[in-house]
Amino acid sequence: MAKPRINVHITRDVWRRLDHATQRPGVTKAAIVDAALAAFLSPEAEERRDALILRRLDRVDRRAERLERALTVTAETLALFVRYYLTMTPPLPEQDRRAAQALGRERFEGFIEQLAKRLASGTSLSVQVLEDEDTRPSESSNEDPS
Repeated sequence: MAKPRINVHITRDVWRRLDHATQRPGVTKAAIVDAALAAFLSPEAEERRDALILRRLDRVDRRAERLERALTVTAETLALFVRYYLTMTPPLPEQDRRAAQALGRERFEGFIEQLAKRLASGTSLSVQVLEDEDTRPSESSNEDPS
């Protein structure tokens, strides 16, 4: 029984690669195309693609969870600082406000410069603090072992 015949158009690059692959003895273009279509249309290929997609989605989900956690910690830290600052800082007398505002602008500019440097360096203060904490000798290691 004769096999069904199809006519397809492929790119020149794929044609060259197909032609090169058929230089080996016993390999035909029809056999290569038939095997490629069978692999592409097989249920296993679809399952492999689905598994790859699921693995990638799981990684994306874990990253999103870490980002959400970091954002929550950052927001809570900022909220606690603002709350502390607002409850502990008394209002300034009218005559001291101009000097305080000028000092505040100067300190804010310094803060922005430090922030820009840290962002440009790619180092995180929280990571640096945790690393410094890990390298600091613990109280128990300072005790005399004898």
